[in-house]
Amino acid sequence: MPLSLPSALLSALDDYVVMREAVLAQARRDLGVSELEAAALARIAEEPGIRPSNLRGHLGVTAAGVTTLVDRLIGRGLLRRELDAEDRRVNHIYLEVDLDAEPWVALRRFPRDVDAAIRDEPADGVAAAAALLTRITERVRSRA
Repeated sequence: MPLSLPSALLSALDDYVVMREAVLAQARRDLGVSELEAAALARIAEEPGIRPSNLRGHLGVTAAGVTTLVDRLIGRGLLRRELDAEDRRVNHIYLEVDLDAEPWVALRRFPRDVDAAIRDEPADGVAAAAALLTRITERVRSRA
């Protein structure tokens, strides 16, 4: 018996989430980074030179937690810390790896593959799907 349309949509969304998490978890395992470390690397890639306090706010960890995380990633050669030229009390964090090159690109491969698959679909269908998901999300949010 075929699924109802709401059930089919929910099933498709569940499949997407499961696939996304499985692919990203495998990439993190292969690279030896935790979910929090991967999130930190991604944020630093978006904002090179980020201050630890801004990284802390983005990741939702304590000051001590971000210090430990950054120190650990520096120790592994994945990040570097530079002191601010004007204020020596301030430091900035930079990537030492290229998230667009192998093997690190694995952390970005799934969203890029999804983006490519979406671009292969008719624009009107993509627009309709995006609008539908936006409306559903807004309805659920208003009930929360």
